[in-house]
Amino acid sequence: MSVPEDEERLLPLTQRWPRASKFLLSGCAATVAELATFPLDLTKTRLQMQGEAALARLGDSARESAPYRGMVRTALGIIEEEGFLKLWQGVTPAIYRHIVYSGGRMVTYEHLREVVFGKSEDKHYPLWKSVIGGMMAGVIGQFLANPTDLVKVQMQMEGKRKLEGKPLRFRGVHHAFAKIIAEGGIRGLWAGWVPNIQRAALVNMGDLTTYDTVKHYLVLNTPLEDNIMTHGLSSLCSGLVASILGTPADVIKSRIMNQPRDKQGRGLLYKSSTDCLIQAIQGEGFMSLYKGFLPSWLRMTPWSLVFWLTYEKIREMSGVSPF
Repeated sequence: MSVPEDEERLLPLTQRWPRASKFLLSGCAATVAELATFPLDLTKTRLQMQGEAALARLGDSARESAPYRGMVRTALGIIEEEGFLKLWQGVTPAIYRHIVYSGGRMVTYEHLREVVFGKSEDKHYPLWKSVIGGMMAGVIGQFLANPTDLVKVQMQMEGKRKLEGKPLRFRGVHHAFAKIIAEGGIRGLWAGWVPNIQRAALVNMGDLTTYDTVKHYLVLNTPLEDNIMTHGLSSLCSGLVASILGTPADVIKSRIMNQPRDKQGRGLLYKSSTDCLIQAIQGEGFMSLYKGFLPSWLRMTPWSLVFWLTYEKIREMSGVSPF
């Protein structure tokens, strides 16, 4: 018994604890991608909130007084009115979120692919299995990360509240967590979790499924090898598909998570994600579901590119097999 234990101690950490290692490696890659593309995420969130029809029920004058601005004008407005560094407002909980979310989804997807579903002898992985695996991975990863995502969305709107003359809700990340728990209890940290996991399921069906499918198709059916060119092409495809599938759910998610709440933690604008969807379409039109699509796509594509290139590279450097 002592020999195997001694041999195990000599193994690299990535082989002794493969799942924990993949969790940490994906978290590192996600942190790099988040820092590089966060201003686009902030711009996207601000765009999704403007013109919100349901605010009229609360007598909120912001909807009428705030001019509609596109992506570039929104980003420039943040710089001019709040300062350049405010483009990274909310980045701390966003990093917390992506460490948990990316780690959870990547470990879950690979476990489903390698252990539960399994690949065929020729390394072929059916698309339907990849779709199910991607959606399940997104649901699990996002449910775990919902508290940090809630804080991120609410902190991204603090600059807008300041410009509208409203009092700021939070002094920082830890104060935001404490206030949400004080007002809604532990359950309050999972406010909006239903539209959140719906979005995550769609985004990961686009991201994980597309990347895995395109990458292995290129490796098995073209002269391309498992290298940076293949990773780059696959990530560009996954970023586009994820944006198309995920933007409507992202709009609903952002609005539900940012809505005002009563003392019991219940939303004052929307009863459910379905109610939010109906109100958005009736009050603003179907295309309101694609508010923020351009910055979402422009953000998702470089995010996906940076994440997958970084993730594949650090796996290689750490002695972990390619994704």
